[in-house]
Amino acid sequence: MSARLKALYVHLFTATGAVLSMLAMLAAAEEEWSMMLLWLVVALIVDGIDGPLARHYDVKTNWPTYDGVLLDLIIDYLTYVFIPAFALFQSGLLPGWTGWCAIIVITYASVIYFVDTRMKTKDNSFAGFPACWNMVVIVLFALHPNFYLMLAIIMVLAASMFTNLKFIHPVRTERWRWLSLPVALAWIAFAARAAWVDFAPGEIAHWGLAITSLYLLLAGVVQQMVPARG
Repeated sequence: MSARLKALYVHLFTATGAVLSMLAMLAAAEEEWSMMLLWLVVALIVDGIDGPLARHYDVKTNWPTYDGVLLDLIIDYLTYVFIPAFALFQSGLLPGWTGWCAIIVITYASVIYFVDTRMKTKDNSFAGFPACWNMVVIVLFALHPNFYLMLAIIMVLAASMFTNLKFIHPVRTERWRWLSLPVALAWIAFAARAAWVDFAPGEIAHWGLAITSLYLLLAGVVQQMVPARG
């Protein structure tokens, strides 16, 4: 198979995220939250795989007709932001004014963040919280904290999007990748398990989600506080 065709297939693989986002949205419209979140987990897996494939097959050179970065951003906004925000509001996790506040802040702040050319740091991490609301919503569905605490978490994360706080990319951030990548894979497994059992109370997967989420959330900040040795 030619390099051009391989590059095209990578673009087409990335584009499956649009289908996955529609399946998640249809599940959300029926208030089938576990199924919606399972589709979002699958979309997250696709998003984690397509980047390394795009770099490996050099899609910018071998199939420049399609803009892979733009394609990825369109799908990411749907799966990372739009559908999770809808789920927070429609599920009743955030009732009344708190729900309205959350969806306005999430959708507006995220679209501004997505067009910020400074979102990536030199080590391929993110400058500011990278609008991974899909991951946040899965954790909130699993742990179901008080809705005021949920709103506070959302506001703090939204504000952190416009700071210089560092958030790791588990695949692309080289420092601690030996740990970050297994933790991210464990997070995906815990998320899938929690959604599969319909977020049953007492599930050990909920604790796994909490612990792995804290690592993924704070690892970059710790790296800033403890610079790598020369």
